[in-house]
Amino acid sequence: MYVAVRGWLEFDQEQLAQVEEVLAKYSHDPYAGGWALPSKPFNWTLYVFYGGDIRESAVSSFREQVAELARMEPVDDDLDMPVGFFLLTDERKQSTSWTVRAGGVAETLAPQELRWFAERP
Repeated sequence: MYVAVRGWLEFDQEQLAQVEEVLAKYSHDPYAGGWALPSKPFNWTLYVFYGGDIRESAVSSFREQVAELARMEPVDDDLDMPVGFFLLTDERKQSTSWTVRAGGVAETLAPQELRWFAERP
């Protein structure tokens, strides 16, 4: 079974090299190509996106990548940790969400208003 994964993480712009380093550790993963970084970052927030259909058996490995990114230490006086949101929907029409904050990844049922993604034909 496949799971559609889409979401993003927010970092401080100064963490670009660290983000690239973490993602490079997983470059052997067949689903690593789903990550997208801005080609020309600007301002202070670095938004990193993911989108892809991955096998259900690979979801836990992908979550490990997200968790490692979530644990990245702050780089400025604001002490902001990475934050983000991922929506996962599967072929059984189930929806899960991952909320990234405070150095962790919390998994819950997707918010009701987003569950329609799983019901698309």
